[in-house]
Amino acid sequence: MSEFEKIAPQVLGKRISEFRRASGQTQEETAKHLEMSRPTYIAIEKGTRRATQGEVVKLAAFFGRSVHELVRPDMPNVELEPHLRAALDRNLDESDEVFAAIHQLHEFAVDYCELEKIVGAKPFQNYPQEVKVPGSRLSEFAEDVAARERSRLHLGDGPVLELRQVLENNVGVRIFSVPTASGIAGMYAFVPDLGYCILLNAKHPIARQRWTLAHEYGHFLADRHKPGVDYTHSSGRVPSGERFADAFAMCFLMPATGLRRQYFDVTNRRDDFQVADLCGLANYYAVSVQAMTLRLESLSLIRKGTWDLLSEQGFKPERARQSLALVPRETTNSEPYPARYKILAVLAYRDEKLSEGELAKFLRTDRVSARKIVLECRERSDDIDSDGNDTVFDVPLELSIFSGP
Repeated sequence: MSEFEKIAPQVLGKRISEFRRASGQTQEETAKHLEMSRPTYIAIEKGTRRATQGEVVKLAAFFGRSVHELVRPDMPNVELEPHLRAALDRNLDESDEVFAAIHQLHEFAVDYCELEKIVGAKPFQNYPQEVKVPGSRLSEFAEDVAARERSRLHLGDGPVLELRQVLENNVGVRIFSVPTASGIAGMYAFVPDLGYCILLNAKHPIARQRWTLAHEYGHFLADRHKPGVDYTHSSGRVPSGERFADAFAMCFLMPATGLRRQYFDVTNRRDDFQVADLCGLANYYAVSVQAMTLRLESLSLIRKGTWDLLSEQGFKPERARQSLALVPRETTNSEPYPARYKILAVLAYRDEKLSEGELAKFLRTDRVSARKIVLECRERSDDIDSDGNDTVFDVPLELSIFSGP
């Protein structure tokens, strides 16, 4: 029995409806494309009239999808794509690029879910409780939430250089990275069947992506059921949810206790704190110089307005970094999908549940590169459990092995 024959008319109709809305088409336009009346088309979406195979082929082409996406079994019915489209800033010029990025996020998230089902892996979720953003003292609240979340994840008060890996492996966030319109920083959406999904703009520098990731994680804590698109520049009044996400990102990436200690280590040595020290601290925490300056200002460790003054004087952070020979410390998984996603695809291929062509499709690459990925993962097979999670545990260096007298 083919996939088309297996899928129920109601399920197919709901999927057609979702893909139509995601592509921005109206029922009238879609009915016209199928050369039928609008009531007849509506019956297809409701599942009271089963679409023919020929109509499914036409619909897939009209929505920019594959026939497999429309009829494949066990695909979660999700509203991720239309919800994100509704959250778009209509003033953004690069709308086609943005729509493409939303579509990619949707496809990645659904493919991740399908890989788990193919392998029989349980989704890993160690989600934090939601918080309610107060109407006042937002900065202090964000500081407290960030400290509690760092404690929950056992991060201490130092830099988190492997931020993406921490949120993927320790929390279960599904993080994807693709190039999109420069005005877009990131996107986020929570769907119960898929989990919390974040898309980062791969065009942006790593420090900027790290900030966006921490910002989107702030949204997960405060308003996870409200999908959104974050822009590099906001216009008009900034909602409290955005202000909280920014404040959380600042506190989470640069915790007050650790940052104060680093600052006083410098000032106690020579009773001074220079621009070079500012750049060094930014590099140490893997954040931009602007973010570090504003954080130090908020902690009253340097004068308010320092960043504005430096900007007026023509300060160039990248030139300063080169002059000081600072080597970037930030590290991140630059692949478009999480490491676990790749591992699940390889496990499915190893168990002969995916062909080589299907593996390459899931990995968004060619067959030769897919074979290389399989070989790389096999070298780490002892470190991976049946759910695709990394089972390597670092032995604490302070662990005592003293046998006594």
